[in-house]
Amino acid sequence: MYQWDFGILWSYRWLFLNGLGVTVGFTVVIVLLGLVFGLFGAFGSLSRFQPVRLVALAFIEAFRCTPILVQLIWFYYALPILAGVEMTPITASALALSLYGGSFYSEIIRGGIVSIDKGQSEAGAALGMTPGQSMRRIVLPQAIKRMIPALMNQSIIQFKNTSLVSVLAVPDLVYQSQVAAHDSYRPLETYTAVAVAYAAILIPLTIIVRRGEKHLAVSE
Repeated sequence: MYQWDFGILWSYRWLFLNGLGVTVGFTVVIVLLGLVFGLFGAFGSLSRFQPVRLVALAFIEAFRCTPILVQLIWFYYALPILAGVEMTPITASALALSLYGGSFYSEIIRGGIVSIDKGQSEAGAALGMTPGQSMRRIVLPQAIKRMIPALMNQSIIQFKNTSLVSVLAVPDLVYQSQVAAHDSYRPLETYTAVAVAYAAILIPLTIIVRRGEKHLAVSE
């Protein structure tokens, strides 16, 4: 029988905490950048100009339909060769995950906008608003309420996706746990502790999202 010993992990606590800090900070960065890319992608896919729309759709489908692990490796190894620009593991990981998340955010934002009845925009035009003013003052405030649960769920997925950056030696929680596992020869305890750490963060966030969905459903 295997003898579990979680006490040995105490000597690696600062390693885990540093990794967790990198994971959380990295998540904040890729979520914010992903939302920016998502906004451009969403408005681009709704554009009346076909070239803009085609570029936006190409971006969305290219990143949604390829594995994120492949994207990480491609951005780190292939893009510097093609672009002639050296890229650090953190930069490559942030760019790949932000664009990947942005492709999903784009569809969430686009779906939220098109879910608003066209009569709302027509009402804005009747009041003398430009299409931009109508979008900003009438459509978006209503659409954002519908987007929030899906945006939160995608952000949770982004948090989990950060575990993949360890393949590029980014010192996140998973990478630091690998260091601890190799040093202590206790991989079962190490990876169990990592799973518990992810669950301890994500379960409360999931509960908050579900309550938010119920609140928004009632308010509508």
